[in-house]
Amino acid sequence: MLARFACHPNETRGRLHPEVESAFRSPFQRDRDRIIHSSAFRRLKHKTQVFVEHEGDYYRTRLTHSIEVAQVARTIAGALGCNEYLTEAVALAHDLGHPPFGHTGEDALNVLLAPFGGFDHNAQALKIVTSLERHYAGFDGLNLTWESLEGLAKHNGPVTGPLPVALAEYDAVHDLELGTFASAEAQIAAIADDIAYNNHDLHDGVRAGLFTARDMCELPIVGPAFAEVDAAWPGLDANRRRHEGLRRVFGAMVDDVLLCARQRLEELNPASADDIRRAGQPVVQFSGGMWAQLKEIRAFLFTRMYRAPSVMKTREQVTQVVEDLFPAFLADPSLLPADWHEDVARAQDETQLARIVGDYIAGMTDRFALETHKRMFGA
Repeated sequence: MLARFACHPNETRGRLHPEVESAFRSPFQRDRDRIIHSSAFRRLKHKTQVFVEHEGDYYRTRLTHSIEVAQVARTIAGALGCNEYLTEAVALAHDLGHPPFGHTGEDALNVLLAPFGGFDHNAQALKIVTSLERHYAGFDGLNLTWESLEGLAKHNGPVTGPLPVALAEYDAVHDLELGTFASAEAQIAAIADDIAYNNHDLHDGVRAGLFTARDMCELPIVGPAFAEVDAAWPGLDANRRRHEGLRRVFGAMVDDVLLCARQRLEELNPASADDIRRAGQPVVQFSGGMWAQLKEIRAFLFTRMYRAPSVMKTREQVTQVVEDLFPAFLADPSLLPADWHEDVARAQDETQLARIVGDYIAGMTDRFALETHKRMFGA
């Protein structure tokens, strides 16, 4: 049973290219399935979540992060009576536009593409699902429903001011109503992203040796969670203790979002998904108290993990990889694979060519970018 304010599949605004819908899958189920079967989704397996100098396969990648986000999002959506399939579709697709090397790669590409409109991973995700995936006979992209595309474009809130190029180009042909908030389902996907990375970055940071469990216990939310574990299981081994403590941190964030969202929904009393879009403020978010505590955790992660000396050294190295590849392909686009040559031939100026090169590099995995750089530059 869906709430009145949920996105009901029989009320979808449809697809840019009309299709006969499935007899046994809802439109939002089909969106979810198309995302899972896309090339871009598979490539997330070898794309950085947080680029940490490490050996082994314990650490999150963009793929495992996206799966964790989808799991949290479906839990919250089900508890609030929202459409779980739409929520899952947005959650699984929200990071498709990330280039190799995580935010470091995005920062490097944004600088290189600044004269040509810049780079934004959210806009790139929309470009992938509307253009760059080319497997279907009748259209480019995945031809997702309007609701899924809206969720990708503005799950973090209304998009105002100068628009990223890819977002502006698509919105010109398919109005996503960028000035309003997104559906409750998209807002849930966004908050699930915050919950997932705040939790798993603590896991991965300890595993990488960038800080200790004792360091974490000085943080709000985390300290009380570990104290609860210690009271229930004195002398628990370090791995189990860490897992039990952080799963309680995870649960505390989810409980807070549900309590806050239910209060806001009761106050707003929305009768439709459009009432959520026109509410003028997000309906799904953390309480003020939880947000203040999470800011302390984020500051800790920024200092101790994202800007740790070993990570900064890696950031410099992979930034150089992107900075070498981009001008090389721009100067000689024949170096691009053969299936990109048709796009290159249609480019009418340097800006269009630069954006094609940017699309190609953004699609690379970490491994492929490093291998390509070694082949082209010998280092």
